Amino acid sequence: MQILIATRNKGKFKEIWEFLKTVPDINMVSPDDVDPNFDIVEDGKTFEENATKKAKSWAEKSGIASLADDAGLEIDALGGEPGVLSRRWPGYEASDEELINMTLEKLHEIPMERRMARLRTVVAIAFPNGRIETETAAIEGIIAEKPTEKREAGYPFRSLFWIPELGKFYFDLTEDEHKRYNHRRKALQKLILRLDS
Repeated sequence: MQILIATRNKGKFKEIWEFLKTVPDINMVSPDDVDPNFDIVEDGKTFEENATKKAKSWAEKSGIASLADDAGLEIDALGGEPGVLSRRWPGYEASDEELINMTLEKLHEIPMERRMARLRTVVAIAFPNGRIETETAAIEGIIAEKPTEKREAGYPFRSLFWIPELGKFYFDLTEDEHKRYNHRRKALQKLILRLDS
């Protein structure tokens, strides 16, 4: 089975690739293998709308089953912001440092007990015959008052996201912990199981 990983985000592509390569009988295709210039405007109001739109558009373009996701940070004290606007929170495509600083500014008077948040993702796979399947998963935590100094390009919120259960930043998860806690991986696991049904 061929699956096109419908993202140009290098970090996200690598994460999905690392998971799918453990699944038997799947051959992976990148967007550049199909059309390096094809792009999709993410204008949905929910993660599911964006993930579904990307997967469906790439499936129609390529004729290959296409897998996409949309993910972001939801902060309870901010009414769920930034949500689907996580990458474009200031009104434009922001850098990692801009997003870290913006988060801290918006929460600067919010006490720790009210800084609950979650990293949520929705994954969607669309087939050329029109079939679409989606799954979602999230990891709960809090936004720290100061970020770790470490950074992972494309994932700014992981430097702010503290997981009380583990007593560490998301960024500092070991490889084993990442496999157990990563929300994208959890959603992908559920989605792959549904493809056999």
